[in-house]
This record gives sequence, structure tokens and C-alpha cells, in this order.
Amino acid sequence: MALIIGAIIVVASVLGGYVLHGGNLLVLWQPTEVLIIGGAALGSFIIANPGYIIKQVFRGTLQLLVGSPFNKAYYVDLLSLLYDIFDKSRKQGVMSIEEDIDNPEASEIFLRYPAVMKSKELLVFITDYLRIISTGNMAPHEIEGMMDNEIESRSHELDEPAHAVNKVADALPGLGIIAAVLGIVITMSFLSEGPERIGLAVAAALVGTFLGIWMGYGFVGPTSTALEHHAKYELKAYECAKSAIVAMVSGQAPQMAIEFGRKALPTNKRPAFQELNDHVRAK
Repeated sequence: MALIIGAIIVVASVLGGYVLHGGNLLVLWQPTEVLIIGGAALGSFIIANPGYIIKQVFRGTLQLLVGSPFNKAYYVDLLSLLYDIFDKSRKQGVMSIEEDIDNPEASEIFLRYPAVMKSKELLVFITDYLRIISTGNMAPHEIEGMMDNEIESRSHELDEPAHAVNKVADALPGLGIIAAVLGIVITMSFLSEGPERIGLAVAAALVGTFLGIWMGYGFVGPTSTALEHHAKYELKAYECAKSAIVAMVSGQAPQMAIEFGRKALPTNKRPAFQELNDHVRAK
């Protein structure tokens, strides 16, 4: 939703100011310039990136339109899930959670939290380390080191879509210049048709430069920044799970273990202590 509101403000401010200054909107309507710039940008984006990054970019952009799933409610569910697993392990023994972590799709505990179940990579992260804990005898610092390595790798993966979009934003002004140069080349063929015809052709060519800069700095660049924020909030879910699991392995009670996880969350999306406690008890 924020993406749509921001785009409307950008369009209204630029075009509104242009019209109020006496500009003619019809002059800006140059579909061939849009074709040159947009097509070249899309083509270069496809050339530069493997298929999985292209899919992640489009999926991430769609999520920006509807809102990030990694909100306070999601984090509350994540912490509640970890509490339920820790509590069962503490009361019934570590071996009691084997069936849950081996087949979370059939686990009564995991099925209570459908939002977390949709995050397949995070689900694998949690179940893998719970499996290691239930079958191995690793020290807390060893598990934490292993988790840190995986989170670092995941961080690079999550940053790739934003970096790919940012490269397109950097290229758009240059592609706008290409469109403008092509427009000037066409204008050369109108030199015998008088100043008015030449003026319209030059104006059309300059629209290419305008569109390249406007698209790069007004839309595509901010979208890459929004994707960075989206990746940051997803990564925080991993850090939250890591902190809680390490605390549990270190011998903390389930309630205290998820408190370690809660403190790893960003303050603007972190549930209050009592809010989380009430949600856990209600579940």
C-alpha cells in the first residue's frame, strides 16, 4: 500500500507542478520513448540476473503492494510457535518433538501458525536446528556459530533482489539519454520543415531524458530501497529464532528463551512483554 501511495504522490507532484507551470501534458505522452527505455531496462535486467533472482524481484514487488508479511503479528506467532516447541521439549523430553520437526505439515503445533508455515526457508531453518539439538550433543556456542554462518549466507541471498533492482535504477538515466539521442537523430530529418516541427521533435527527444531520470529516481530506486527493508524484516525473523533456540539450549526456561528472541526484533515491530505473554497463554 505504501508503494502505491508513494507512486501517486510522485506522479501528482511532478506532473501537477509541470501543468501549473504552464506545461502541456500531451507533449510528455511519448509511448515510443517509454518502449525504448522500459524495454532496454527490462532486457538488461534479464541479462544481468539469473532466473531465481528475477522471480524473487517480482514476488517481492507484489508483496510490497499488499504489505510485508513480516509484521508484529507474524513475529508474535513465530515466538509462540517456538514457545510451544520448547515447552513440549521441556515437559516431555527432547525426543518428543521429533515427529513435529520431521513433518511440520502434519504437526499439531506447527499447524497452529499458518503464517510461519508459509515461510518455507525459515521453517527449514528452525526444524534443522531443532533436529540437530534433539539428535546431537553440541554446545550452545557451537550451535550459535553454525546459525550465524547460515544467517550471513541468507542475508546475502535476501539482499540480491534489492541490489538487482538498484542496478536498473542506476542504468535508467543513461537509457533515457539513449532515447533522447535517438530522438535528436530523428529530428535531423526535419530540418527543412520549419522551427515548429523541429521544436516538437526536440521536445519529444528531451522527454526520453526526463523519463529515464524520473523512472530511476522516482520509482525504481525507491522500490529497491523498499525491497531492502523487506529483506531486513525477514532476516530479523531468523535472528529472533536463533536467539530463542540458543537460549533454550543454554538451559533457559521456554518463557525466558522466547524473551531472548523478542529482544532480537526491531522495536517498531516488537510485541510488548505482556502482549506476547497473553498470546502464548491464549494459544
